[in-house]
Amino acid sequence: MALFRLQRPRLASAPLLVAAFDSWIDAGGASSAAAELLARDGATIAEFDGDLLFDYRSRRPTLEILDGRMTELTWPSLAVRHRRIDGTDLLVFSGAEPDFRWHQFAEAVGELVRELGVGMWISLGAIPAAVPHTRSVPVLGSSSRPDLLLGHVQPGPAGRLRVPAAALSVLEHAVAASGVPALGYYAQVPHYISGPYPAAAIELTRAVSRHLGTEIPTTSLDEEARELRNRLDTATALDETTRGYVERLESMVDEERLPSGEDLISEIERFLRDRGGEGSERT
Repeated sequence: MALFRLQRPRLASAPLLVAAFDSWIDAGGASSAAAELLARDGATIAEFDGDLLFDYRSRRPTLEILDGRMTELTWPSLAVRHRRIDGTDLLVFSGAEPDFRWHQFAEAVGELVRELGVGMWISLGAIPAAVPHTRSVPVLGSSSRPDLLLGHVQPGPAGRLRVPAAALSVLEHAVAASGVPALGYYAQVPHYISGPYPAAAIELTRAVSRHLGTEIPTTSLDEEARELRNRLDTATALDETTRGYVERLESMVDEERLPSGEDLISEIERFLRDRGGEGSERT
């Protein structure tokens, strides 16, 4: 079964592929928002078959009703869009994380990467963490080679972690095993925040910009980030307990105390419990 349909674009050189899925490593919708910004006005060149990949009871299509009349159904999708930025071909692979056929999915994506001659793979994600909203967004990095990560990025915590894998991680692992340079940037989102967190989306966009060698405007997210920061500052100031907690997190950041494996697992377990997901296993 063919999992995707491809319309081969004209590529000037080996493209950079950025992948971000709506999944449990998309805290605050940050990686999805960054992907939308990066893919703006890009032409769709590959579409994956949702009937083979999605459980529609889990990811139900959205029904639009106007004046009591059903007018439109929007189905979950997974697609690759192409954009050229300052002479560099950028491919943005985004949408809903598949529910089924992860082995076949990884094989299909590997085939797609080979057919398009992808020169580098970048995963984007966001995870809940014990970090304050009053400081810049920390970013953790993963890479198939130590020289791939750019900018001020924290390497993953020392030691071994076992956490539930996302489809995105399965793909990054498979792409790296095929010999294509692969890396990932994972923004840390304050765990006490619910809803969109545009500051993390901005930081992920900047991470990709460094690889493109050009700045991607984030104007559409900047105002949202300022407004949310003002609301959070106000809420924090009004509640003594919350204020004290945020101040403790600030002290940790100011002392450059990186999150330990125990801290990361604790926050991930809490996040998954809130979303009804699985816990994690540590060794």
